[in-house]
Amino acid sequence: MKRILPALRSLALFAAVAPAAFFVHAQAPQPPEIAARTYMLVDVTANQVLAAKDIDAPVEQASLTKLMTGYLVFDALRAKKITLEQKLPVSVRAWKMPGSRMFIDPKMQVPVDDLLKGMIVQSGNDATMALAEGVGGTAENFVKLMNDQAKALGMKGTAYKNPEGLTEPGHTTTARDLATLATRLMKDFPEYMHYYATKQYSYPGTPASNGNNRNALLFRDPTVDGLKTGHTAAAGYCLVATSKRDFPGVGQRRLLSIVLGTASENARANESQKLLNWGYTAFDAVKLFDAGQPVATPAVWKGKESTIRIGRDQAVVVAVPSGSAGKVTTQIVRQDPLVAPFTKGQAIGSLKVVLGDQPLVEVPLVALDGVEQAGIMGRAWDAIRLWIK
Repeated sequence: MKRILPALRSLALFAAVAPAAFFVHAQAPQPPEIAARTYMLVDVTANQVLAAKDIDAPVEQASLTKLMTGYLVFDALRAKKITLEQKLPVSVRAWKMPGSRMFIDPKMQVPVDDLLKGMIVQSGNDATMALAEGVGGTAENFVKLMNDQAKALGMKGTAYKNPEGLTEPGHTTTARDLATLATRLMKDFPEYMHYYATKQYSYPGTPASNGNNRNALLFRDPTVDGLKTGHTAAAGYCLVATSKRDFPGVGQRRLLSIVLGTASENARANESQKLLNWGYTAFDAVKLFDAGQPVATPAVWKGKESTIRIGRDQAVVVAVPSGSAGKVTTQIVRQDPLVAPFTKGQAIGSLKVVLGDQPLVEVPLVALDGVEQAGIMGRAWDAIRLWIK
């Protein structure tokens, strides 16, 4: 039997940003007109969607493909299969890659660190191919790894045919999948995210004029620190952009905008900026609980401890339309009774957040501590108490 408990304390309003699955709510602020085939705005901090249009429509990936290539390279670095200092050869295939280039050639042995900058800052297809061959052995094997990883991340609308994003039949994705990939990229590999904030880079001996990051928002908005541009004739001009801004009482809040199929470089930057600014002003942030703070301390049966603290390792933050924080209530949904043992981090119910009479978001709760099973006498005594109860 599920047990619904009342909110443990009143909520406090702290700042501005936005929610998830919220765009379906009638009270949600209406986003501005965005001149793009499809777009999506995600509040990464609150794990909520603020705005969306045609997010499951298949689209050409262009160089946004390189987000997955980067994910796999970072994973290989963490697993120590390669190192940043390691020099990789440049194959003839990599040298001859068309489109955006880092301008490396087969006479060179290029460190992985430089190849990452060439792929991310310059969007070099040659650098991307060199990395793919270095990690996967062949480009074809690397593409298999890409598709396997997409499946593991739940990217159901994505198929990869190459590591760099040149137009190829069936090489498509969706705005929803790009949001999943970008969010996991930032969460799983924070130590490598500085590459996406790099404004300029040129490998020694290559044209300095090729050195500017294609993400114009890095030069316009100091709160933007990534992620990736893309462009082909089929895809139009695309940008996955992310921004983090500080708010009193909440700390850093991160938004992620995905704008696909705009008409020009300037348009993709302008429309992305429009979405980000709207998200930060149209919603207020509500911090419900700090990281590690117990949301509740319910009774435990047949355990060495009589209670268990449940909550989250991260702060619980939600976003609501500006001015509506006073309408937020919470409910705890969990199984009753709770019977030991429990391990630290084990899922125990959820926190439902409601705005007025409409569900806003449901946040999973976990055990903040472990509770071992009691001895035979303790379990027997609690069994009798439960029977009487």
